[in-house]
Amino acid sequence: MNRGLTRHRLAMSFAALLLAGCSVGPDYRWPDFDLPHAWRAAPASEPASARPADRVGERWWTLYADPVLDRLIDEALQHNADIAVAAARVVEARALASIADAALYPSVYGQFSGNRTKSSAIGPFPLQGFPLTQNDYRATLDASYEIDFWGKYRRTSEAARADLLVAESAGETVRLSLAAQVAQQYFALLAADAQVQVTKRTLGTRGETLALFEKRVQAGTLAEYDLHQAQAEESAARSQLASLRQAQDRLESALAVQLGRSPRAVMESGVERGSPPPVTDLVVPAGLPSDLLLRRPDLRQAEAELIAANARIGAARAEYFPSVGLTAYLGSESVSFARLFSGPAGIFQFAATLTQPLWNAGRLRAGTQVSEARRDQALASYRKAVASAFKDVRDTLAAQNAARQVLAAEDARAAALTQALGQARLRFDTGIASWLDVLDVERNLLAAELARIDAERARKAALADLFKALGGGWAETASGG
Repeated sequence: MNRGLTRHRLAMSFAALLLAGCSVGPDYRWPDFDLPHAWRAAPASEPASARPADRVGERWWTLYADPVLDRLIDEALQHNADIAVAAARVVEARALASIADAALYPSVYGQFSGNRTKSSAIGPFPLQGFPLTQNDYRATLDASYEIDFWGKYRRTSEAARADLLVAESAGETVRLSLAAQVAQQYFALLAADAQVQVTKRTLGTRGETLALFEKRVQAGTLAEYDLHQAQAEESAARSQLASLRQAQDRLESALAVQLGRSPRAVMESGVERGSPPPVTDLVVPAGLPSDLLLRRPDLRQAEAELIAANARIGAARAEYFPSVGLTAYLGSESVSFARLFSGPAGIFQFAATLTQPLWNAGRLRAGTQVSEARRDQALASYRKAVASAFKDVRDTLAAQNAARQVLAAEDARAAALTQALGQARLRFDTGIASWLDVLDVERNLLAAELARIDAERARKAALADLFKALGGGWAETASGG
């Protein structure tokens, strides 16, 4: 009696285990990273005017205080082609996740068939006592279901949902990168505008000098050598202006494409410009936990790829175990369509099949090895992505500091050369210096002014790079922690 009761309990326990199911394969565990506890304090070289960046929201570009830039970025986020592609991929991944989830449930479908056949009266098997012409009508509800004992479909669903997170994170990465690219392209266009204006002003000055020298040569008070030098410098400025205008046009058309504008708009319309105020440096708060960087969308994407690859190992290992399939149908069959749904016409069937792989030339073992290798690749890529993210932050913080120092140096250089040019012209007018000395200072001043404009652009671009490296703003996360 006790043995029978024990066997019964064991059988019931085994049946409950089968019905509850289990998932083979490794469960996902977050990799252990050697992360710094917090951002290091700002270096002593940071200016006193630098602002803490602990209250920056997702619309980080509003820190530039340029309404025109705000409108351009909003336009790009709505109409850019890469944004549309990323959104479509999210829809695709969501649909694929729904397909994977559907495998966890039975499939039910209706079927109706009707046929009319006539048998030969003189064939090899003539029907005796039956009409040669017969009708057959059949209507059924068919159902099929594979019990997910080993978690094959649950692991597949887990992988599909991780793929959905991959697509969503990739879309966020596109949005973040696009906002930074539009801001940088916009400031590059403004810098090109400023460089064109500086070069035009220089060209005007050299044109005036050339006209004056031509009169002095005619009057015999100036050698033709100085006139030829003035002509060469005026031509050089004209050539430089043409190159800068070409670069300006390219920047404007590239920005129009980034904004998602139509081909006609790219060809015919221009891009609006604003007047952004000077930017100030931002300092990452020293007490901000460094693991907040892991919320960067590209890092979330890399982790989701790891989760998906890990789940597919379980799906591959589940192929080793037997599969239990259930099929059934319920319906009616009759030779008369009028009596098809009558009581005597009822039919049903219920069947179960057990399939166990026995030999497949190593296909299952190789499939498992493929899944494990892809998991190892995803893990290595995730670790590399995390290390690269911290490198990006370190590099952008250093770039922001360097851009500030370069801009200050170029400002001082341009101011000094402006004074030197006035003195050189005075020395030339009094006969103390040659015109070549004036040209040297003038060339250096033009180069300094162009470099100062580029340094100002680099400083604004460094701010965009900083927020791109940090994954955007983090006000809510920081305050919640």
